[in-house]
Amino acid sequence: MEPFNHRLNIYIESWMGPRDPRVKGWLLLDNYPPTLALSLAYLLILWLGPKFMRDRKPLSCRPLLVAYNLVLTVLSFYMFYELVAAVRSGGYNFYCQDTHSDDETDTKIIHVLWWYYFSKLIEFMDTFFFILRKNNHQITFLHIYHHASMPNIWWFVMNWVPCGHSYFGAALNSLIHVLMYSYYGLSAVPALRPYLWWKKYITQGQLIQFFMTMTQTLCALAWPCNFPRGWVWFQIGYLVTLIILFTNFYIQTYRKQKVSPENGSSTNGHANGVSHAVERSLHKKLRVD
Repeated sequence: MEPFNHRLNIYIESWMGPRDPRVKGWLLLDNYPPTLALSLAYLLILWLGPKFMRDRKPLSCRPLLVAYNLVLTVLSFYMFYELVAAVRSGGYNFYCQDTHSDDETDTKIIHVLWWYYFSKLIEFMDTFFFILRKNNHQITFLHIYHHASMPNIWWFVMNWVPCGHSYFGAALNSLIHVLMYSYYGLSAVPALRPYLWWKKYITQGQLIQFFMTMTQTLCALAWPCNFPRGWVWFQIGYLVTLIILFTNFYIQTYRKQKVSPENGSSTNGHANGVSHAVERSLHKKLRVD
């Protein structure tokens, strides 16, 4: 396997240039095949899992769901806080920041972004819980596309641009995940569901996050620095796909949600003003990130 990894590394570097030496020896970063293999295993489980569960009863997984979502809520808050603190103390430039500035700041951000990369592997469990609970309707193209692509993209980010302009999208995404995983952790407890009003705003926050990240990414084209331009264009392309898919999800889930005549459109104690029946319907909608 080692000769294969060596040849593959040579090929990748011949195409993308030399890697950042600051992450040499870090867990899962030296060679691409482990990340690729985990992603392929994820897709294999995604294919075989529903077949395995077809004639079995769905599992509740409630204690595991609460613990899992709590862990990811705490991890997401840690990443958001540390990234913001490091950027502020290191004087990072919002418009464009190269990958070699203040050594201490860069090192802090690289460490946090490794956890961000690793969290994308942990998040495969989102899909596995859907399978075990037989919520297969929630496993959409958007869900699979996002979950399967992110660990692979971030393996390359960590090896070539592990700090600098890469921090912004990860920081915003971590903040959104604090809201999202706290919601899903609490919603695993049925008694708390009537009080969870912010589900709709999670998707809105995700879309705002993409547009803000797109704006900050475009700044690197308008006011360039030594951050590789090829990575800027790649991020723009990927963000366009996410904006299209998440916008379609939002329209399908919320804008086309009909309120029955007997309930009308008046508020009923929920912050988003939808009926209890619609609220229950929304709770069953897709978990997209």
